[in-house]
Amino acid sequence: MTIQPGDKIPTATLYEMGADGPGGVSTDELFGGKTVLLFGVPGAFTPTCSASHLPGFVDLADQIKAKGVDEIVCFAVNDAFIMGAWGKDRNVSGKVRMIGDGSGLLTKQLGLELDLIEAGLGVRCERFAMLVENGTVKSIDVEAPGEFDVSSASSQLSKL
Repeated sequence: MTIQPGDKIPTATLYEMGADGPGGVSTDELFGGKTVLLFGVPGAFTPTCSASHLPGFVDLADQIKAKGVDEIVCFAVNDAFIMGAWGKDRNVSGKVRMIGDGSGLLTKQLGLELDLIEAGLGVRCERFAMLVENGTVKSIDVEAPGEFDVSSASSQLSKL
């Protein structure tokens, strides 16, 4: 079952690229004591993710943060190297934090797996956006297959 509003984010270790290479980040640290807008994408460098989803959050980051969001986090079943390279390619510095769930363990715990095995992409995460306050889900919007609407930056900004 997909995680729902009122549920706590499970404790897990995710990874992001730092100045000295990839490093672990606990979900307790990532979500504790702050408001985070987490958006998930099926994969770095993929068409909709690169052309629309991530750029929308970069472009609207200041407006989203002005509404009380402390951090915007991009989340995918990709490793920290890929997420770091994608963030650099899309100039996200200071606007969006790029976090990888390389093995998909948290994605599975959240119930947000997307089976793309037949397309040669393995198991990824659904396209979604989630508002998390101090580790508790306040809202979640999961896209219908092939859609890009409710998880967009503009849609999320309108809900804040």
